[in-house]
Amino acid sequence: MKMLEQPAFGRRLRQLRQQRGLTQASLTGPRMSAAYVSRLEAGSRPPTAQSVELLAAKLNVPASVFNETEVTALSDTLATTAALWESATKGELRHQLEQALEKDTDADPTLQLQAYAQLAKLQGEEGHSLEEYDTLQHLMRVSEELGHPVLLLNAHLRLARCQRALGHVDDARATARAGLHLVQQAGLGTDDAIRLKILLVSTAAELGDLADAKRLSAEICAPLENRRGSLTAEAWWTAATVTTRIGDHNRARLLLDKALAAVSSREDLSLWVRLRLAAAALTLQAAPPRLDAVEHYLAEVKPALDLVGTAPNQQEHTFLTAQLSYARGDFAAARALCDGIEQDALLLSYRDRIRFQMLRAQIRIAEGDTTAITDLTALAERAQDTGMIDLATEVWRTAAQAHTGRKAHEGPGTGPEPEERSSAPSPWKGAEAPPDDSRTGPEPRRSEPGEQGSDLRLLDLQHPVSESPGATAAGTGMPSVT
Repeated sequence: MKMLEQPAFGRRLRQLRQQRGLTQASLTGPRMSAAYVSRLEAGSRPPTAQSVELLAAKLNVPASVFNETEVTALSDTLATTAALWESATKGELRHQLEQALEKDTDADPTLQLQAYAQLAKLQGEEGHSLEEYDTLQHLMRVSEELGHPVLLLNAHLRLARCQRALGHVDDARATARAGLHLVQQAGLGTDDAIRLKILLVSTAAELGDLADAKRLSAEICAPLENRRGSLTAEAWWTAATVTTRIGDHNRARLLLDKALAAVSSREDLSLWVRLRLAAAALTLQAAPPRLDAVEHYLAEVKPALDLVGTAPNQQEHTFLTAQLSYARGDFAAARALCDGIEQDALLLSYRDRIRFQMLRAQIRIAEGDTTAITDLTALAERAQDTGMIDLATEVWRTAAQAHTGRKAHEGPGTGPEPEERSSAPSPWKGAEAPPDDSRTGPEPRRSEPGEQGSDLRLLDLQHPVSESPGATAAGTGMPSVT
């Protein structure tokens, strides 16, 4: 088969070198200077048979990788996807990639990697989290096959984020820890470590370990004090989330302001949108909630949603608007917004899906249907069984408040007595107790007996706890960093 000619040869050489994290100097040897490698990559010198053999040996690949190859179905689809990314619908592009990957099973691993990465991105933007999870597992497999640390790190990051969104918090923490070990082992950049530590903070908070989440968050933010950019914004956002869950709302407001100021809409419009949605959710958590500020954030972000917002972003905005309506006592508006969400597939994260069902129950209770308290109890047990202690506590508190309201309405000595519940010791490890999916598919992994969060009955429904300074308005919550 004929060898590639310039400039195609140079492009192939640069691609192979960069995939392996090598410099041009690392390819040098007898009769192979760095200047010659540079000219080969630039396409200004034709390759010789001897230079091809030397380069192949340095790259640890067969010399045939520099031969001309027929365009495969997968490579053709990748080229088409890149050309039509802005004009075609996401569904069309996703369908093309899925078909090409299924058909071209013997494609070059590098092409498979690109295809799986693009497919997972499309699935995530459409809110198809279960499909995205499957695709990211393939991405991890191909990354391991190629063996490049940067590719493996990216696969770990994306898989951990998807696992967290699905409610597989233990798995997300394990994946993030494996990625952090890879960073340390391969000597990768500090920013890579920070991204993984941000994931570890969010998973620690979800699992109720607020002391560790607070410590690690402070460690992350310290060197970013005078920096701007997307990574800095996500670090301060994470810190604000943890501080809100601890109940220090004044401090959380300061941290949130730092996150919002760290990146402009011109620098990263997608993150700018997510930050405003997060700000609305966190502000609903304030004690008392600052409802006018929530309304401001939701109005500010709406025009940008029409430009770059994904389907999950749009649904989250509607959900937050429903929470705001409920907090203001407009139960009819809140119910109408929730009805609108349920007309389509539910695209929220697992945490927000639980909160969505909680809001549904709260609206029913506010309209006089006290049987919804039973639904809240079942919802709390469902969250608890996944090990998400922070979320379970929030739902148990909401159920306790609803029960208190019912008992007050019935008066002493009336109404059925709830079943006795034994109180369990607080699971919060060294931190204050915080104020606080219905997608078809497998539930997040349940905690085994003896694991953290395996038996939470934090709130006694017969003797519910009083409102703490951090108690939420309308049971609202906040999104995790994504």
